[in-house]
Amino acid sequence: MGSRLDDAVWPVHTDRLVLRRFEAGDVPRIFDYRSQAEVAEWIGGLSTDVDSLAERFGDGSTAVIVEHDGQMIGDLMVKVQDAYAQREVADQAEATEAELGWVFDPAHHGQGLATEAIAALLRICFEELGLRRVVAMCFAANEPSWRVMERLGMRREAHNVKDSLHRDHGWQDGYAYALLAEEWRAQAL
Repeated sequence: MGSRLDDAVWPVHTDRLVLRRFEAGDVPRIFDYRSQAEVAEWIGGLSTDVDSLAERFGDGSTAVIVEHDGQMIGDLMVKVQDAYAQREVADQAEATEAELGWVFDPAHHGQGLATEAIAALLRICFEELGLRRVVAMCFAANEPSWRVMERLGMRREAHNVKDSLHRDHGWQDGYAYALLAEEWRAQAL
């Protein structure tokens, strides 16, 4: 696979969850919840069948699976990337931040499991991967997603007006959130 996620120790256990690396055999279960209308409404792209979803996941190098009581309940994305930098210092910005994303089975909403999983992911990003910043984006109308970001102490850095084209709803506002490693450490104390 070859991913920065390989630098972390897997699986990761929380009070109620197990986070582990993606395996190709996970795709049918992921398709089960991603194909539900209330989930599909907000994700970046639809997959009409298991094979098209497997193609979208590719080698799974950015994917983390969330399990609760031995059952897969969601998937997380950790896309490690370079921060913006001037050419003279670009090497110091390499692989210093990550974009995060998440999708959870609606059958497990409202139990704090997404918050618990993403909190664990933030710890992995800052402690094990040594990142300095994480970002996450969503449609402004996707309130459950941005509420999780705020519960985890992420800061809304941008409210972009009609910058995001939704396949059913047309041009929508988008939010961008971020959290720095030092902010995360201050919260964790």
